[in-house]
Amino acid sequence: MISSRSLAYQVLLHLNRKVSHPDRLIRAMLERHSRLDERDRALLTELVYGVLRWQGRLDWHIDQLSKIKPKKIDPEVRILLRLALYQILLLDRIPPHAAVNETVKLAKATQPPHLVGFVNALLREALRRENAWNWPPEEKDPAAFLAVTTSHPLWFVQKCLKELGPEETRALCLANNAIAPMALRVNTLRTSTSEVIQALRGRGIEADPSPLLPHAVRVSGFRQDISRLPLFQEGWVQVQDEASQLVSLLVSPRPGERVLDLCSGFGGKSTHLGILMKNEGEILAVDQSAWKLEELRRNAERQGVGIVKILANDVLELNPGKTGEFDRVLLDAPCSGFGALRRKPDIKWRRHLKDPYRFSQLQKKLLDQASSFVKKGGVLVYATCTFFAEEDEGVAGYFADGHPGWNVEPAGNFLPESCGAMVEGDFFKSWPHRHGLDGFFGARWRRGG
Repeated sequence: MISSRSLAYQVLLHLNRKVSHPDRLIRAMLERHSRLDERDRALLTELVYGVLRWQGRLDWHIDQLSKIKPKKIDPEVRILLRLALYQILLLDRIPPHAAVNETVKLAKATQPPHLVGFVNALLREALRRENAWNWPPEEKDPAAFLAVTTSHPLWFVQKCLKELGPEETRALCLANNAIAPMALRVNTLRTSTSEVIQALRGRGIEADPSPLLPHAVRVSGFRQDISRLPLFQEGWVQVQDEASQLVSLLVSPRPGERVLDLCSGFGGKSTHLGILMKNEGEILAVDQSAWKLEELRRNAERQGVGIVKILANDVLELNPGKTGEFDRVLLDAPCSGFGALRRKPDIKWRRHLKDPYRFSQLQKKLLDQASSFVKKGGVLVYATCTFFAEEDEGVAGYFADGHPGWNVEPAGNFLPESCGAMVEGDFFKSWPHRHGLDGFFGARWRRGG
């Protein structure tokens, strides 16, 4: 039978060649190899996410060990080495020598003999070194030290040091590397929080009510595919971080209203809005990706949210004259995504220094466009899943300066008292290292007249 390491190698190769969602690739791989036992399924997920999370540090180790110039190491070989070094240096559950032997076997099956020898020699040297590594000097170059030891891009660390200072930057980087806990949003159209907790505990799954939200559940120690459980298939729950759920509460829609969800993606917030509206009214979910909208449609059907309509369209080309005006508009804007690094560690290696600024320019255009769909007296909410100021407060400030007929409404008026620590001025902002949630931002305005 094919090994978890081999499957992890295939997933990592695919991610290196084409931007994809790691969780979807893993799920597809597990569906093709359904005979894998739960331990091997969990190991596959651990290896893929572990390598992605620690890729920068693993590459630093490779470059320290290699007698070949870093640029000359073939990407396929580098991925093999990352996979092995993650097991040797950062994963306690696998004996180092076993990791080396299995990786050499994998190299023999995929690489020419001279590269097999290179892989074997480099990994044996890693075993000999143990903890004797020549780290960047922390006092002379704290950014380089933090970038290597916590596996973040140097530009990211430098930017955070400037905006947050050394203590918070370190805390943020460490939080980004933590495995994000699973949060479930309870579908109150079909069940209750207590029923969900009882159903989970009945299967031996550790579950507790969220201390922040009445209709959310925190699950601990669960490393299986939640979509295989009956309570998910029957639409009782949706996997959604509590910070993401708070965005819908910031919108605070009412039954019978018309709501526009722009850049809706897979529909986590669209369906939540529909549940808050008690499945009464209309939600138009717009996204440029038709395949995401197809998943949104299935998601809404599973949860019994029948008021969601979908439209595949570029938001900037959407015509208010054809859609009409809405009581509430949510712009869940495309962003650099750094608030979700715990769940999407590959983002670290796909973004660049200028990306937050580039996203902010697009976000301003989208926010201008979104405002044209709000009727007089209606509500506009702008949200991102990042913590960089130019994408968050900077864009909100741009909108406020250019739209004098709009009044900001303090986020604290619409969020539970338990979330008071996430209110910064008029805005909602969550941080992984401060609140244990994904990093989200939300601003809300009401149109005058």
